[in-house]
Amino acid sequence: MSTKQVWDVWELIAIQYLQSHKYVIITTNYKFWRAGEIDVIAVKEGLTVFIEVKYRKTLSFWTPEESITQSKLRKFRKTIDFYCLKNLVDYEKIRFDVITIVKETSSHKLTHYRNIAI
Repeated sequence: MSTKQVWDVWELIAIQYLQSHKYVIITTNYKFWRAGEIDVIAVKEGLTVFIEVKYRKTLSFWTPEESITQSKLRKFRKTIDFYCLKNLVDYEKIRFDVITIVKETSSHKLTHYRNIAI
């Protein structure tokens, strides 16, 4: 299984989780030139939610949370800004979330962090 295929499995788990919590998925893998990519864009309760999904097979090196650096946050912000301008989304009605998934022996652990400051 390729790295892309492995990632697709975990992204689907995140999407299923979001849908089960009444998020409506707008798009996935939204790219803005070199600035960055947003894994999932969804709507819930009138908010446009931009979601980064981080997966780790092991915690030997660092946690998924530790991979969200200031540099990545700047790229997310640029991509979110572009999306909002292009799609006329009100900045007062957006949120940035992170979903982390860690593989466990026979399952996985999913954590949803809401309203991350960027």
